[in-house]
Amino acid sequence: MFKRLLVVVASASLVLCGLARADEPADTSLVLLTENFPPYNMAKNGKNFAQGENIDGIAVDIVREMFKRAGINYSLTLRFPWERIYKMALEQPGYGVFVMARLPDREPLFKWVGPIGPDDWIMLAKAGSKITLESLEQARKYKIGAYKGDAIAETLTKQGLAPQVVLRDQDNARKLVAGQIDLWATGDPAGRYLAKQEGISGLKTVLRFNSAELYLALNKDVSDEVVAKLQAALDQMRQEGWWRRSWALPVGASLAKPVPVAKASSDKPRSCHARPWPCCCAG
Repeated sequence: MFKRLLVVVASASLVLCGLARADEPADTSLVLLTENFPPYNMAKNGKNFAQGENIDGIAVDIVREMFKRAGINYSLTLRFPWERIYKMALEQPGYGVFVMARLPDREPLFKWVGPIGPDDWIMLAKAGSKITLESLEQARKYKIGAYKGDAIAETLTKQGLAPQVVLRDQDNARKLVAGQIDLWATGDPAGRYLAKQEGISGLKTVLRFNSAELYLALNKDVSDEVVAKLQAALDQMRQEGWWRRSWALPVGASLAKPVPVAKASSDKPRSCHARPWPCCCAG
């Protein structure tokens, strides 16, 4: 009799656990992390730490609307540096980070929601520079600055270009103007926004060498049901045209003319015109 009672109690416990798991999406509260990466995400005061409503940007607006529609709770914190928040999202259950380039090496490490926006990879030179490039190979003889832990820096390193990395990408703008580096490998339009924050303008795009797409990357412990709800909300936003309204900012207005385009060998080429947002890779 006692053994049968134990079996009944154990079975009831399993049922209750199953019900709790089934209800998980409604009760889930995710911890979202981001960085200063304008115009996608930025602290309103320009600092390297902010929380909640003190964080702004195109991607932030998209993520907020997406979570609202999915009915999932979250907290949002902007921190520094990128390597730190990347590691937190990778290792801590219930965490996520955005915006992150979805690359083959990263694919099995996270669960993905997106795409949220484009990230065209460019080489910038200072105003008046005589440098011209047709390929990444031609950039080997120059000193290249990049952002530590970023997909661009990782890709260049794998291709043997040995970029000089810094903890804050905007520091590369200052190094470029000071002549400490010849080229700045960064994203477009993010690089120009970061330079503007440092009071630097007139930088020249000498090569556009790859095109990535940016996502919300979630820790693999996050349930598939939560991921599916978020993706469905994002897809609905795109269908309604909410997406283009969010991207109706002059993010590519500073591009004066077309520049040479070279494809990074580690990624498949993507068509700009297939994206749900306005193209920024044309002149």
